[in-house]
Amino acid sequence: MNKKTIGNEPIYDARTLGAPRMLVLGFQHMFAMFGATVLVPILVQGYGLPLSIQTTLFFAGIGTLFFHLCTKLKVPAFLGSSFAFLGGFQAVSELTAGKYADMAAAEKLQYALGGIVVAGLLYVILAGIIKLVGVQKVMRFLPPVVTGPIIILIGLNLAPSAVSNASTCWWLAIVAMAIIVAANIWGKGMIKIIPILLGVVASYLIAAVSGNVDFTAVREAAWVGLPFQWSNTVFGLFARPDLDTSMLITAAITIMPLALATMVEHIGDMCAISSTCNRNYLANPGLHRTLLGDGLATTLASLFGAPANTTYGENTGVLALSKVYDPRVIRIAAVLAVLFSFSPKFEALVAAMPAATIGGVSMILYGMISAVGVRNVVENKVDFTKSRNVLIAAIIMVLSIGITYSGAGAVVIPAGSVTIQLSGLAVGAIVGIVLNAVLPGKDYEFGADLQGDTSVNFKV
Repeated sequence: MNKKTIGNEPIYDARTLGAPRMLVLGFQHMFAMFGATVLVPILVQGYGLPLSIQTTLFFAGIGTLFFHLCTKLKVPAFLGSSFAFLGGFQAVSELTAGKYADMAAAEKLQYALGGIVVAGLLYVILAGIIKLVGVQKVMRFLPPVVTGPIIILIGLNLAPSAVSNASTCWWLAIVAMAIIVAANIWGKGMIKIIPILLGVVASYLIAAVSGNVDFTAVREAAWVGLPFQWSNTVFGLFARPDLDTSMLITAAITIMPLALATMVEHIGDMCAISSTCNRNYLANPGLHRTLLGDGLATTLASLFGAPANTTYGENTGVLALSKVYDPRVIRIAAVLAVLFSFSPKFEALVAAMPAATIGGVSMILYGMISAVGVRNVVENKVDFTKSRNVLIAAIIMVLSIGITYSGAGAVVIPAGSVTIQLSGLAVGAIVGIVLNAVLPGKDYEFGADLQGDTSVNFKV
């Protein structure tokens, strides 16, 4: 590529580069999101839920295109799989009381996805409220003293599964971790932006060479096939005569609090993209439009059997690297993701990844999620000399951890003919929001500190 054309001055219309260069830039964005996006269904499969890699890729692309329509084709953001909702999948997979006791994994997945559909609709509600009253008034109810501990606990609750996977072959897990750390700390340019992908691929290749990978399923898989199955969709769940409303409510309440963290992450990402591109996307097309696009993309994906979507920091890094800020390039990457999703053989290749590789990658990933929660608290200068802040954070953490690792694992609430189970994180989040609303002495104002407002990002 001509250095006089790319890398010196910002480019807002990539058509000046020509179609071949735009395609190369599109592939670059696809590879930036790829490792993290396909890792989510792999981790969910580790919880025993059959989340499809093909479906995930398909709706990462479709969700991104839908987001661009909602934002008037102005915002250069890619929507990939959200790690924040991993805790929700795991919590639903571990529900064993009542009708959940003998439920098949595919059916549990449907209920979990139903919960994510509701979580996506929360984005839509928040978008409407922000349009009416403004973001500052809304964020008063979601300060870092509430969202920070919730984010910390999302990572901590997932930690046991990472250690369990890594323990199947510690040396392979350490290789994956070492590559990610080296790429993230010492890597330059694109190497620094795709550490997860590099860690996964390198560890996978080493495992294959050493004979630790079974490629039988890869050889048997077809080259071309549809990216989703009706039986794994929420539509399929609602079409069933034995749909259990109480179980759907339980899944929704278990997962909905996670949306509080991801909505704050979305706002931070929009601030970061605006800063990178020197365009105020919070004002034009507006934060309400970006939240609407993110929420509807998440709801659409979950209805058809894919995980929640979220704006990807990796692609913001590519924007900063290339200085090509044209959303058309992101849409090329979205189309490429959709094309890759039509290959069952590719899905089988990814699914054959050793558990130790997954464990090594997820140990860093889950730790990073918790570290982001700490960063959110620190960079927003939460004052823990104030009793209200100490009490809010303490109660959130004790309830979340205590309920999760107690014998019951959840709070069971009978409501007439409906029985609702609340996970520890759900109880902690609800109590934290209520305490913050009623206790005097609020000390957080969104928009006062850009560094603090952009400190929520779940990506490495």
